[in-house]
Amino acid sequence: MKILFIHQNFPGQYKHLAPLLASRGHQCVALTLKVDKPANWNGVRVLPYKLPKRDGQNLHPWLVDLDTKVTRGDACYRAARQLREKGFQPDLILAHPGWGESMFLRDVWPKARLAMYCELYHLADDAHLNFDPEFDTSDRGLQALRIRLKNVNNHLHFPFADAGISPTRFQADTFPAEFRDKITVSHDGIDTLNACPMADVRLAIDGQVDVTRDDEVITFVNRNLEPYRGYHIFMRALPRLLRERPNAKVLIVGGDEVSYGAAPPKGQTWKQIFLDEVRDQIPDADFARVHFLGRIPYDQFLRLLQVSRVHVYLTYPFVLSWSLMEAMSCGAAIVASGTAPVREVIRHDETGRLVDFFDGDALVDEVCALLDDEAARRRLGAAARQMMRDKYDLHTICLPRQLQWLSGIMDNAPV
Repeated sequence: MKILFIHQNFPGQYKHLAPLLASRGHQCVALTLKVDKPANWNGVRVLPYKLPKRDGQNLHPWLVDLDTKVTRGDACYRAARQLREKGFQPDLILAHPGWGESMFLRDVWPKARLAMYCELYHLADDAHLNFDPEFDTSDRGLQALRIRLKNVNNHLHFPFADAGISPTRFQADTFPAEFRDKITVSHDGIDTLNACPMADVRLAIDGQVDVTRDDEVITFVNRNLEPYRGYHIFMRALPRLLRERPNAKVLIVGGDEVSYGAAPPKGQTWKQIFLDEVRDQIPDADFARVHFLGRIPYDQFLRLLQVSRVHVYLTYPFVLSWSLMEAMSCGAAIVASGTAPVREVIRHDETGRLVDFFDGDALVDEVCALLDDEAARRRLGAAARQMMRDKYDLHTICLPRQLQWLSGIMDNAPV
């Protein structure tokens, strides 16, 4: 087949599927904003396109999101039309519609099958929107109207999308009934051969940290350190945690930007805001055991998970992070928030320990209890890894399921 991938940050969620399809002889092409010039990546021809320069416009705030997506959809449409003029006619388009790029592709290739990556449908009563009262300052009525407009992009895709795929049931179930029946639940996959326990692991980052499994290591990971992923809850628990565990080393991974939710006040970062809030409660000797590592390469990230005695994961009821599942695959003992997406993979005292998202004392209690109980850590870590191998393994479960999903889409194509 001829397969076209659409993702503003390709490969994104297609980092395993795209090379596999290319290796099987399919002609794979990707249109993306990520690269500046054509390239070949693992058998995929990656082609760039650019967003047009536009003068500033006076838009209603609720329309800014849609305006951005239409701009991206327009640019991708023009790039797709050029690709068509060169003779490329895809049988199948795999697209992440979240940024709008795939909005007009049916107008370019009306006969191609279109399969969407369904990451999230925004609901006015979503638990994550009003989950944290500390940051809930919105007018609920106005918020419902804004969210309705935010979903216009989804509804522009629904009529011409042939199928969808979501990595978790929690995410799939956010979509309305009119499209939910078209969505297959299949995770992108965890490479459990690579993300695995390692007894003699050592994490050494020059000038920052040098630890092994002999050290009492507590880990906390976000893509970006922000409230949606419970950074503020963790930081407020940190002073007591450090007092209770005088030998512990706390390794914190994450950037200073914003992935989800509101931006911090101008000129500030959520990282610094909550660090400043608790810093006076932490003696210098204790703070020397806290290591902010920023964003680290993936090989170091895996070693961090492998060296962890207890891994803490907190999130609003929102998209589940790969980092949690990779920690589970590495056999880490997990303490996590008992929010809906987490409960899909963490069962309390079976594959980890669950606490109320807002209960910092309960968080510290569970972390300390596990640090004092090696047998429990081993039991929970082994069960967590087994779940990843049984249900989420990249090579034996997820990629085969995704290939089956694609075969079904093409088998049902009109003649």
